[in-house]
Amino acid sequence: MIRNVLGSLVALAGATSAVLSPFRDWYAGRAGQDYRVEDLFGGITAAESGVLVSMLLPFLATALLVIVGVVLRSRLVVAFAGLVVLGFTVLWMVRQGQAAGSLVVAGDGSGLQVGVVNALAGGLLMVIGALLMSGRGRRGRRSRREREPVEPYAAPAADQVDTWPPTQEPGMSVQTSPWPEPEVDPYTGPDPRDPRTPPSPRAPHPEDDPRDPVHPPHRPPPPPQG
Repeated sequence: MIRNVLGSLVALAGATSAVLSPFRDWYAGRAGQDYRVEDLFGGITAAESGVLVSMLLPFLATALLVIVGVVLRSRLVVAFAGLVVLGFTVLWMVRQGQAAGSLVVAGDGSGLQVGVVNALAGGLLMVIGALLMSGRGRRGRRSRREREPVEPYAAPAADQVDTWPPTQEPGMSVQTSPWPEPEVDPYTGPDPRDPRTPPSPRAPHPEDDPRDPVHPPHRPPPPPQG
C-alpha cells in the first residue's frame, strides 16, 4: 500500500513536470509549444505551431495515461507513459541537432534550456514511480484465492482403501493397516451343516394334525342298552 502511494506521487510529479515543460524555453529562447509534433518526423522548421498540435499534445496524453495507471495501480501503464515522454524528448533533440548542426548548452540561452530538462526529468520520474509501485497483481491473486471455496478431500475410488491421511470417516482414524479389515458375518445360530449340531425341533405340519380343523372329531355314540 505504501509503495503504491509513494510510486503514484512520484509518477504524478513526473507527469506535471512533463506537461509544464512545453511552456518553458527549449532551445535558443524558443518554447516547446512552438514546435509542431509533425516536425519531429519531417524535420524542425521555423513555422509557428498551435498549442494543441505542439509538443504539448503527446505530453498531455501521457499525463492522462499516468492518471489512469495510478487509479488502476498499473505499473505497465505508468512506465509506458514515461517511456513515451522520454522518446518524444530524445526524438526532438535529434531533430533539433540536425536542424542546428549541433546541440549545445550555453549559459546565455543560446542552447538547450530548462524546458528540455523538465521533459527529461518528467519521463524519468514516471519510470521511477512505476518501479516503486507494487501494482495489484499479487494482491488480486491473493484475494481471488481467498474467495475461492476450499474443496474438501475427494472421496476415494471404490478400488482404493480409505486410510489416514486423509480419512473420510468422522473423527480420528484408528486404522493402522493399509489393508481392509475382514468383515465378520452376523451371528445366525449354529451351522446346520455341522454333524455335531443336534437337529432343531420341527414345527408340526397342519397335515400331521389328526384333528380336522374344519370338522372336529365327534365322540362315538354310546352302545345301546338292552
